[in-house]
Amino acid sequence: MPIEFFRGVLGAACVFFAYMAGRVLPAFRKGEVKRSRFYGWLLRTVVCALAVLLRAGADAMAIGVWVLAAAAFALAYRTRSHEKPPEDLTHQIFPE
Repeated sequence: MPIEFFRGVLGAACVFFAYMAGRVLPAFRKGEVKRSRFYGWLLRTVVCALAVLLRAGADAMAIGVWVLAAAAFALAYRTRSHEKPPEDLTHQIFPE
């Protein structure tokens, strides 16, 4: 199989891992998850980003993967940070 296919798979994994790191960071800051969970996703992201660089250097694909990973991280962080609290339906379910 061509090496570019594997670089594409690693690039897609890098974007996914960056998204997951962005989702875990707000929970880590609130103390809801352990530090190791955030660092695990961050380490996976960095390893995949460096693996995309390994064969061909900083070409258009590597830069594209980095940009998509940064955008996925920022989008996930913003989405997770600004979640609405669950709606309280107690009074509708159990009227007084």
